[in-house]
Amino acid sequence: MTSSRRTFLSTALATSGGFALGTSPTSGAVPAAGSRRGTRLALATYSYWHFKTAKVPIETVMDRAAELGVAGVDILHRQMDLEERAPLDTAGRAYLRKLKRHAFLNGLEICCVSTHQSFVKPDPVELATEVAHTEKCIELAYELGCPSIRVNTGRWGTTKSFDALMANRGIEPVLHGHTEDEGFKWCLDGLSRCLPKAEQCGVVLGLENHWGLARTAAGLLRLLNGFDSPWIGALMDTGNFLEHPYEQLEAIAPKTVYVQAKTYQGGGEWYTLDLDYPRIASILDRAGYRGWVALEMEGKEDPATAVPKALATLDAAFG
Repeated sequence: MTSSRRTFLSTALATSGGFALGTSPTSGAVPAAGSRRGTRLALATYSYWHFKTAKVPIETVMDRAAELGVAGVDILHRQMDLEERAPLDTAGRAYLRKLKRHAFLNGLEICCVSTHQSFVKPDPVELATEVAHTEKCIELAYELGCPSIRVNTGRWGTTKSFDALMANRGIEPVLHGHTEDEGFKWCLDGLSRCLPKAEQCGVVLGLENHWGLARTAAGLLRLLNGFDSPWIGALMDTGNFLEHPYEQLEAIAPKTVYVQAKTYQGGGEWYTLDLDYPRIASILDRAGYRGWVALEMEGKEDPATAVPKALATLDAAFG
């Protein structure tokens, strides 16, 4: 941990009135500080923009990350000053190099690009479009010098409103005339077709336990167990298992290659979970996880005050 991060987090903890979650001895055994090797904190740009306001520039979040002393930044693709589905042209590549330079000058690593796609497509042409989009996202990460991207399975799309989907706890009906087994087949096919590009660029695909086929640990593992490749693994989002979260997090921990850690200062945008981060840190430690832990602050509180609190919570747990 850098000196600036130590100074900031010590001050934040002292002025917060002991806000860190689960710091009591009974909340879960945590190895002594310094014994967890390799884990570093990153800041997801999503923490500053939840799709509901004008975009917060990526450069602005990088500046905040540097001030807060975190080591990395996780970039939300849709937050970039790029058209999400447009080809990666000369102007786009110049923008990416600008971001890469900005991160470098701030002493930051770009550790993940969080992208969106859906492989739950019965139409082969639509599925091929999603594969091509994901291949472009892999190339985008490569241009940034970033070693991983977040990928989604996608969902059936039978619930048109995301707010309605969240009200139904992420569950939606299967597309009429099709089966869940077909959805898994399409997703396996689509992701498999992305793996050669991932290997070529040296970019690991982190398949998130997101809404859709990977809403549960069983669904995520059903997909991951279908691959024999070192270029795909689980992206653990700590806030996306709404039932039996710790048991499900433990189930996917051995395959986890990247972690996005949710917090909900000021109440969540769609729901609020009281997550025990020392317990989660222990789950990951037992699985031998040594990678990034990126904060995704999904609360309604102003990020200017919420993000420092959330980072202090994570630092107290992960050490």
